[in-house]
Amino acid sequence: MKLAQILKNCPVQQVFGRLDIDVAGLQYDSRKIRPGDAFFALRGAVSDGHSFIPKAIANGAVAVFTEELPEDDQQATTVQVANARLAMAMVAAEFYNNPTQDIPVIGVTGTNGKTTITYLLEAILEHAGLSPAVVGTINYRYGADLRQAPHTTPESLDLMKQVSEFKQNGARSLVMEVSSHALDQYRADGVHFKIGVFTNLTPEHLDYHLDMERYFTSKYHLFKELLPRDNGRAVINIDDAYGQRLAAMLPAALTCGRSQSADVYPETLDVSLRGIHGRVVTPLGPITVASSLLGDYNVENLLCAIGAAVALNLSPQTITEGLAAATGVPGRLERVENDRDAVILVDYAHTGDALRRVIEAMQALAPTRLLTVFGCGGDRDRSKRPIMAEVAASGSDIAIATSDNPRTEDPERILNDVRTGLSKIHEREWSRAEAAAGQGRGYVVIPDRRQAIEFAVSLLQPGDLLLVAGKGHEDYQILGTTRIHFDDREELRQALQTGGRQ
Repeated sequence: MKLAQILKNCPVQQVFGRLDIDVAGLQYDSRKIRPGDAFFALRGAVSDGHSFIPKAIANGAVAVFTEELPEDDQQATTVQVANARLAMAMVAAEFYNNPTQDIPVIGVTGTNGKTTITYLLEAILEHAGLSPAVVGTINYRYGADLRQAPHTTPESLDLMKQVSEFKQNGARSLVMEVSSHALDQYRADGVHFKIGVFTNLTPEHLDYHLDMERYFTSKYHLFKELLPRDNGRAVINIDDAYGQRLAAMLPAALTCGRSQSADVYPETLDVSLRGIHGRVVTPLGPITVASSLLGDYNVENLLCAIGAAVALNLSPQTITEGLAAATGVPGRLERVENDRDAVILVDYAHTGDALRRVIEAMQALAPTRLLTVFGCGGDRDRSKRPIMAEVAASGSDIAIATSDNPRTEDPERILNDVRTGLSKIHEREWSRAEAAAGQGRGYVVIPDRRQAIEFAVSLLQPGDLLLVAGKGHEDYQILGTTRIHFDDREELRQALQTGGRQ
């Protein structure tokens, strides 16, 4: 494709060199450049792409997108832009023939619930005959084509390439999780959104956004800038305070929530170990809900999914049947079968609010005891560690603190932050023997995650509910800079076979 063509919708400051050259591919990694490619010099947290421009040209780049003009003359056309990430998003969309322009695209953003909602919408759209592709935390997929998801929302080049390939293979709609990082970094700016869903906003990623106002502003980008370009419609959960604020800013939005003031709300709902069953009122007519999802907080996820389907003008029958066909979400209150007459669940909850919601939902199921294994990630926001710990300790009969992904941080330092929250609920830390005695409520700290899971299994008694939180579907643990294979579900099954160790 000619350079002049791919610049069609790109905000350009000035161009030095020829516009009639052919561009064979797009790259933001100079190591992947092949002769004829264009290179985008992106500023990152660790390195600056501008320093790799000479290498990109040496590898054969014919065009370079840069925010800073190089001091030396370049043997490539130089395209100066104010924002290289925004330029990359717009160029990628054009280069891959705007794959989202003529299909319905639903973007789901918010702190919690995104993955579950995309799975629900996938089932509804499949039932509607719209052959959905999905981009999100667990994987990028269309039918049997499953691809690893290094990011919830991929870089714009990768996103457009993958959606283009999914579409060529038959996808007729797209559901995608849109993270705050992606919105802040313009990764989704080349996407044509038909529907934007806002789930909720609670403290998360504040190591990146610094405060809740900046976090909210990043989410607002989807609704203020991206949706209006294609006359898209917002669907907003007004059970959340930030959702109420957003709805007030977007009066044309379709609202959902438990209150009858919402456009989509439950008339009757029963939440139990069988799942969620009932009837939901919508502008298109009543929807019957028969879902296998567990937990009261999943009511909000169901309402958001229904709201998005209503905004697409799908029939109540299609929505009802699609929801009934939806299966469980990997790592979201995923059951691990056992012979202990206990309930064992693995969940991705890794923020204070997400953990609170899950624990409260499990308490409502009235287990004999609730045991929670949890940890906090290293090299991330330290302020959320005591919050998560306090939630775990206050809501569980036995809280077992362990490692999550320590990364390059000392696990003991992480657990010391965790102890700050645990100590707000309990006077002192239990020994393993005290926890095994099962008298009263308390907490144990076991740094090794495998040992923590084994110990939790060894404590199980009939009627107990064991929640292993934080990693969910993830099948790895990051120790230092090394990623090792580690899957909570596999570890639980192994511990159940061996009986757990004390």
